[in-house]
Amino acid sequence: MLRSVNRVVIGLVGLVLFVVGGSVLAVGLGASPPSWWIHDDRHDVLVSAADRARWRDEGWFWPTVIAALAVLVLLALWWLSAQLRRRRLSEVLVETGDGEGALLRGRAMESVLSGEAETLEGVERAQVALTGRRSTPQARVELVLEPHATPSEALHRLSAEALAHARDSAGLASLPATVRLRAVKHRAERVS
Repeated sequence: MLRSVNRVVIGLVGLVLFVVGGSVLAVGLGASPPSWWIHDDRHDVLVSAADRARWRDEGWFWPTVIAALAVLVLLALWWLSAQLRRRRLSEVLVETGDGEGALLRGRAMESVLSGEAETLEGVERAQVALTGRRSTPQARVELVLEPHATPSEALHRLSAEALAHARDSAGLASLPATVRLRAVKHRAERVS
């Protein structure tokens, strides 16, 4: 859901910037704007001399405006870096013993790990995402447990079997995992 909200916000901000920028460009190239528009003609400015001089006597105004704009730029840069950062690991470095190593697709390892986790007793569904660096991956596992499953047993079997197999087959020293357990929704049983 966060991804779709993010895309909607990006789309709306992009649309507003495109419309305002396009209209300013059109007015600058000589198009006549409607009477309610913020520009009158191609020689009009956004902030007039009277508007700039109105706050000149207030010593706090311009430093506040500059600080607010700087915070806005920093927030935009932080948001941009968060968008560009990869959340999933695309490949895992497998130690082959010859000093070179081999690359294993991250999605393939996630698929095998989630498939093995789903075969465990008491596990209805499993989702796995690999994060971290390719030489030291970390797993985020979400298990949906069946109604009568024991969470501690499912967690123990996951770490002792599925995660251990993945760690050993990839030749990793360790494979830390964050596991999130949920129970499948089911109706209450009647006792007679």
